[in-house]
Amino acid sequence: MARIPVLVKPTDTYITGTGAAPKIKNPETGEIATDRDTGESLYTVTVMQMSDGRAEILKMTVPESGVPAGLVPGVMVRPVELIATPWARIFNGSLSDGVAYRVSRLEMVQAPAMAAPAAPAESATEPTAAVKKAA
Repeated sequence: MARIPVLVKPTDTYITGTGAAPKIKNPETGEIATDRDTGESLYTVTVMQMSDGRAEILKMTVPESGVPAGLVPGVMVRPVELIATPWARIFNGSLSDGVAYRVSRLEMVQAPAMAAPAAPAESATEPTAAVKKAA
């Protein structure tokens, strides 16, 4: 299967939609999926990717060691080594297909500082302090 590295541009924003949940390999037994090479437990995190004026929802698989402490919905993250793997299968005579996303880890990102709100403008109907003093 093709494994396609995905460019994570510095201008892209990634925000978690869910916390990390164990990836279930077998729903009937509740068995948790593990990495083939390391045996490490795998987790899924839903992330909203915003890039070039559009947003997409990506469900990413992350090894347990790649899930940062304190990961909760609504935090900004940066995917490290994002890989896309297209897949397709026939189930009960119907074709299903999609793209699976995998990262080696998610890094928490500090949200950019927001500009301080501007001071409220003085009312045009009320005289300024200088005018009041002169009266």
